[in-house]
Amino acid sequence: MGANDLRRNFLTRFYLTDHFPWAKLELFWLYERFLVIINPMTTPDSNPAAPIAHITASTTLAPAIQGWRIFLTDQSNSPHTLKAFIGDLNLLASHFPPDRAVGSISTNDLNNFLHWMQTQRGVPCSPKTLSRRITSIKAFFRWLFQNAIILVDPAEKVVQQSVISPAPTVLTADEVQAALQAADAHRRATPPDARPYTLFLLLLETGIKKSESLAINVNHIDLSDPAAPFLFVRYASPQNRAKERKIALSSAWIEAYQEYIQQFSPSDQLFPWSQRRLEYLLEDISKEAGLEKHISFDMCRWTCALSDWKSGMEANKVRQKLGVSKIQWREVKMKLERLAEETTSEKTASEKTAS
Repeated sequence: MGANDLRRNFLTRFYLTDHFPWAKLELFWLYERFLVIINPMTTPDSNPAAPIAHITASTTLAPAIQGWRIFLTDQSNSPHTLKAFIGDLNLLASHFPPDRAVGSISTNDLNNFLHWMQTQRGVPCSPKTLSRRITSIKAFFRWLFQNAIILVDPAEKVVQQSVISPAPTVLTADEVQAALQAADAHRRATPPDARPYTLFLLLLETGIKKSESLAINVNHIDLSDPAAPFLFVRYASPQNRAKERKIALSSAWIEAYQEYIQQFSPSDQLFPWSQRRLEYLLEDISKEAGLEKHISFDMCRWTCALSDWKSGMEANKVRQKLGVSKIQWREVKMKLERLAEETTSEKTASEKTAS
C-alpha cells in the first residue's frame, strides 16, 4: 500500500470514528504504516504492538477483535483463516452484551458460551467446527494475555476438543512403483508421451496441491544450477506469499521434464491442459497399473508428505515443503503420525503373512 492509498484510507476512517469506535484502531495502524513509508529507517516490524496499542482490559470485544484481525493480517494468514477465526470471535462477541470488556470474561463465561453454542443456539455445530472455534478463542485470549492486556488468560483452562478428520488415502511403496512403471511405459511408446510420468513424478516428489500444479509456469523450473534444480512454487496474490517455496527436483524428474519439453514445447503454463484432463491422466495411470485406488492430486500430496515424514525429515521442513501454516500443521501432523503408524502395522502384518 503506497503513501497516497494510506492517506486516503486514513481520511476515510477519520470520518468513521464517531460512528464506529473500532475505526480508531485502524487509524493507528494506518498511521504506523504511513510512518514506515515516509521514514525508510522504520521497518514494518519495528512496532509489532501497533495493533494492540489502544486496547486495554476495559476495551470491549468488538474493537479488540478488530485489533486481532489486524495482527493476523500482518502475520500473512490466508483470507480463509482470517474469515474463519474472525467469524468465530464475532459469534463469541454476539453472545455477550455489547459493553462487555475483554478483561471481565472468565473461563466459566467461555465454557457457558460453548455449551450454548452446542445445545441451545439452534444451529448445528459439528465436532470439527467446535474444535476450530475453541482454537480461535484460545488464540485470541492468548494474544491478549501475552501482550499484557489481560492479567489472566481465561481460555487457557478451556478444554480443547481436538477432532481429526479421516486419514487420507496414500499409495504404498509397491503401488508407487507399479504406477511409475505404467506412466513410464508412455515415455517408451510410439509416439512417446512424457506427460503422465512428468506429472505423476512431480506430484510424488514435491507434494504440491492441484491448484499449484495448474499455476506452474515453465520459468518456475530453475535449472541454473545443474546440481541443485528446484521448483519455485509461486502465488500471484501477495496474501499468499507465505506459501511460496522452493522444492528440490531429482535428476530422474529433470530427465523426464526435458523429454516433455521437447515433445510439447510449453511456452508459459507447464501443463497447458484443463484440470479435468490432468485428472484423467492420473486415473489412466491407476487403471494401467492395475490399482484399486484412484490416483489423485491429493493422494500424491499425502504420499509425498508421508514419505518425507517416515524418512526422518524435520517436521518444520515437511510443513514448509507442503506450504501449510503452523495452525494447519497441527492437524496435518496428527494425520501423518496416524498414517505412519497404520502403514507400519500393515507392513508388519503382510511380512508375517508372507513368512
